[in-house]
Amino acid sequence: MAAVATVAVCDLDGTLLDSDEALLAPFLALGVPRDGIRFGPPVAEECARLGVSVDDYVARYDTEVVQPFPGVIDMVRRLGRWAVCSNKHPVSGRAELARLGWRPEVALFTDAFDGPKELGPVLAALDVPAQEVVFLGDTGHDRACARAVGAPFALAGWNPRARPEPGDVVLEHPVQLLELLGAS
Repeated sequence: MAAVATVAVCDLDGTLLDSDEALLAPFLALGVPRDGIRFGPPVAEECARLGVSVDDYVARYDTEVVQPFPGVIDMVRRLGRWAVCSNKHPVSGRAELARLGWRPEVALFTDAFDGPKELGPVLAALDVPAQEVVFLGDTGHDRACARAVGAPFALAGWNPRARPEPGDVVLEHPVQLLELLGAS
């Protein structure tokens, strides 16, 4: 990947935050079997698929338990311009950003998109072309978001659920994002 990217755009759950158990807990409390729950879709879509209300899910989601993956706190402290692009519910997402003291230039959550997240609104808010960002994510949907706008994609390889595809830039540690941005 060329070192022209200057802005990091990051997915939140499964990329910056080790949040799998916190995301599962409300569904489990609402009686949904663990093996029926998917990671990645917008919360409203998954709630509808599973037959639970978004309000009930959000009421049971604990924004205090999720922790960043090892190395992410240091990486975030060292980022220049950065943004969040997430399918997470905005109430939970904003609460977690505030608790962690993270202040991305732009943070867009599921309420900002017509359907699943997309990078276009983030790029517009940042006022940068796709080639100037690196989109850091952990899912095939994240990869597709980057491809849809022609942005470079980096896979958060520190998440054991992340599955690389041919051509992916796979990061084994968060500090490698800084290297891609020339900020190491």
